[in-house]
Amino acid sequence: MMEVYLSKLAESKLLKLTEYLLEKWDVKVRDEFINKLTEKINQISYHPKSCPHSNKFKGLFKCVVSKQTTFYYRIHIKKQEIEIITFFDSKQDPSKLNKELN
Repeated sequence: MMEVYLSKLAESKLLKLTEYLLEKWDVKVRDEFINKLTEKINQISYHPKSCPHSNKFKGLFKCVVSKQTTFYYRIHIKKQEIEIITFFDSKQDPSKLNKELN
């Protein structure tokens, strides 16, 4: 099993996302999202390459949490760690993702 951690950017975006879910929806929706996210994090910690490689960003993997939310991560083999780089809302302009990851 590999340790999974969030970059500063991913931490910030996850906090904003959970606050948004609480504000626009409710605790149940936020908790369901957190449960799905936790499942995906557990999945990649045991099977780091179980998500597809990103076609756009070399060395990154793309993990779909929900129809609206995807995260991108990098595997650090030597450290036996996985870094979640950023979260992305599929309703956003894809060029924003290019700026974050390039």
